[in-house]
Amino acid sequence: MSIAKRRLSPEASRNMALAAARDLLIETGPQSVTLKAVAARIGRTHANLLHHFGSASGLQKALAAYLSDEVCGMIAQAILKSRTGEGTVRDIVDLTFDAFDKQGGAALWSWMMLTGNEDALDPIVDAIHALVDDIGEDGHEDREKHDDTLALVLMALGDALIGDRLSGSLGLPRDSARDMAERQLEDALERWKCEHED
Repeated sequence: MSIAKRRLSPEASRNMALAAARDLLIETGPQSVTLKAVAARIGRTHANLLHHFGSASGLQKALAAYLSDEVCGMIAQAILKSRTGEGTVRDIVDLTFDAFDKQGGAALWSWMMLTGNEDALDPIVDAIHALVDDIGEDGHEDREKHDDTLALVLMALGDALIGDRLSGSLGLPRDSARDMAERQLEDALERWKCEHED
């Protein structure tokens, strides 16, 4: 087994470490995503991970980029499916909300902000920006798409951080924020469609 691991390419080894970091994030929270813990999880040395990421901060930044690419890829696929009738707007909303909640995105990004690693958020912002630009033909000029995406992401982030407690204190069903996001995105997609038909 260790022989097979030694034969992994640098890229495969790095991806294996990032997948393990993501699993640790989901299982036990962002504080557990350390070079030592990830190395132990994949049977590598601390020095090996230092080679790939440089520091714990580098690992967190790489994990943020890894999650962003994964999540944006899934959301983009959901958008394409909704356009062809294979998927729904709710699929897009659920993927976005789950990225921040069930996949640990909100916890990771909050942790990075608290530890002074704000620049680690850059890959997330860049990935979301690229996704929005790819959705339509207007790219950077389409302010409304950026506004709608900002609203969706902020709702998903806020829901992951305080949605359970806040909806409970207001006497609302737990999925209320998702329902609101779904309605807003349906309106936005209908508006985008009408604009392209004109």
